[in-house]
Amino acid sequence: MQQKSNPKILVLCTGNSCRSQIAEGYLRYFANKNAEIYSAGIETHGVNPLAVRVMKDDEIDISAHTSNNVNEYKNIDFDYVITVCDNAKENCPYFPSKAKKLHENFPDPAKFQGIETEIFTEFQRVRDMIKEFCKDFIQNNLSK
Repeated sequence: MQQKSNPKILVLCTGNSCRSQIAEGYLRYFANKNAEIYSAGIETHGVNPLAVRVMKDDEIDISAHTSNNVNEYKNIDFDYVITVCDNAKENCPYFPSKAKKLHENFPDPAKFQGIETEIFTEFQRVRDMIKEFCKDFIQNNLSK
């Protein structure tokens, strides 16, 4: 009997620096090795240090994540493609696959203006939104 492979999930954002990185971290956490999680951007901006810090505060280490371009994954047959910003949804390249597409537009904490503590508070707020989305996604789509 052939063993069923874990579903492959791609999280897409504009620059693959904040929102998609946070989502990748939470999807990995909630999926508990029962899915292959990838994140990418239409562009690559590097992993935002505040995204790493805000996730570390929630005991999830994304410091080894890399910022990847969506074209790097064009040969992977994804089961799910999740866009986490409107720009990525509108500019997402066509994936000729069976992938179920989901979309949730999260605010970009990297664009938030203010003093350092206000910016970090915005990162925490967006992180918590993404955390709930990822938890619900795993419960609704991958729970057996």
